[in-house]
Amino acid sequence: MSQGDKRHRRPIGYRLKGTWPRAVLDDHHGAQVAQEVAARLRKAIDARGWSIAEVSRRSDVARLTIMKVLAGEVWCDLLTIANLEKALDVDLWPGRGPGNPAQ
Repeated sequence: MSQGDKRHRRPIGYRLKGTWPRAVLDDHHGAQVAQEVAARLRKAIDARGWSIAEVSRRSDVARLTIMKVLAGEVWCDLLTIANLEKALDVDLWPGRGPGNPAQ
């Protein structure tokens, strides 16, 4: 796979100002998606009152991975997102809503 997609930088590396995950980012769509996934993940965890360890146990995603996704330190893969969505019963992927439901 081509590395011309700027994956050599972490999502948080595209931050111009502010605090992740609500920081202002430069115009990198992937970083913006990672930012929204992190924000939705944090909101879902907080809404349930779960610890990172509890999310890890229920999703079978490593605690360190969850922490890194929340901090913008990694590019979250689709299997990780799918496992987290199932465990939390929430859509984490941006753009899905009433007009664009899950199939």
